Amino acid sequence: MGKNDTRVLMRFAVLTMVLTAAITVKEVTSLTLCKIDTDDMQKCRPAVTGNNPPPPVNECCVVVKSADLACFCRYKFYLPILGIDPSKVAALVAKCGVTTIPRNCRDLENKVILRFVFAQLEERD
Repeated sequence: MGKNDTRVLMRFAVLTMVLTAAITVKEVTSLTLCKIDTDDMQKCRPAVTGNNPPPPVNECCVVVKSADLACFCRYKFYLPILGIDPSKVAALVAKCGVTTIPRNCRDLENKVILRFVFAQLEERD
């Protein structure tokens, strides 16, 4: 197993332990991850799931703009496990008016930015 594979597995294990601990502790009603309360993340869920997600609501964009995106992007490879399409997250960030993409999200951005631009052009036709 390569060094990068080990790091990914370790991050996943830590994330799993944190989420498990949060679920088992009854007093905890939500978890803060990358400056986002997990309850607040639900405001954005419709905009990043399904085949034709609706535009983000204003409350979702407030959450996106307050998030530590560099931190959040460390978990981008785990998003499909939660039923979230990473390309839709990149589109969501753009739709909310965030123009500065952290370096660790650039690979995510580069893969989807053209799809997002073409989708916007198709909507105009």
